[in-house]
Amino acid sequence: TGETRSHSLLAGRGLAPPLFARFENGLLYKYIAGDVCSPEDLRRPDVYRAVARRLGQWHSTLPIAAISSLQTLQDQNGDDHHHTDKAGNKRPKPSLWTVMQEWINALPVATQKEKERKNMLEQELTYLSNELGQTPGLDGYDYIFAHCDLLSGNVIVHPEKREGGKGLTVSFIDYEYATPAPAAFDIANHFAEWGGFDCDYSALPTRTQRADFIAQYLTSYRNFAPVSDPETIKREQDQLVSQVDTFRGLPGFYWGIWS
Repeated sequence: TGETRSHSLLAGRGLAPPLFARFENGLLYKYIAGDVCSPEDLRRPDVYRAVARRLGQWHSTLPIAAISSLQTLQDQNGDDHHHTDKAGNKRPKPSLWTVMQEWINALPVATQKEKERKNMLEQELTYLSNELGQTPGLDGYDYIFAHCDLLSGNVIVHPEKREGGKGLTVSFIDYEYATPAPAAFDIANHFAEWGGFDCDYSALPTRTQRADFIAQYLTSYRNFAPVSDPETIKREQDQLVSQVDTFRGLPGFYWGIWS
């Protein structure tokens, strides 16, 4: 399954615990010692900076080739949507967009209201894909290995563990939603989780907090894919801050279809 492949890839790079067994409806892997976060914990500077550093490592070191192939998106009838990036590169499949398309395809259409709902979501997805699907990524990687479900319960804070004097370290668990996606989506989706299941919008990160998170993320990313030019680093930070703001509403659409 996709989750098994994702877990194996992560474990091979020390980013997930060893996988012991696979069942028909689940996996068994080694226990990770630590504390499960609450939404309130995600807002703590020491925790969100640790999340940013770990996410930067994920996005810079994990190849998407192990969980996807490059081909154009197709609808349920096999018609080519011609979704390619600005350079003419085909998008990976699966990806954020194909996952949402599959969820829409699974919706019931027994009534006229259900058909209208499905058609509306199809139109919304097409619009969003056209608007956001060409978002440029760092180093030409427009699609990265994204977790896509970084809610508080999937972040484990390691006990008494420090990373080169930088503070706390964390691990991510539960990779069933992992798929190639723009980095801005993974970050925006995590920011949405600061509000918890109660959707406390007042708890979402401020502009200053978002910029701080992204600065930590990029520092970590560049530990694994170095760039020394200060102007490039500043440009990347400004670009990613803007992209994450642009993607702000997409997690609601993504999880709305899922629900």
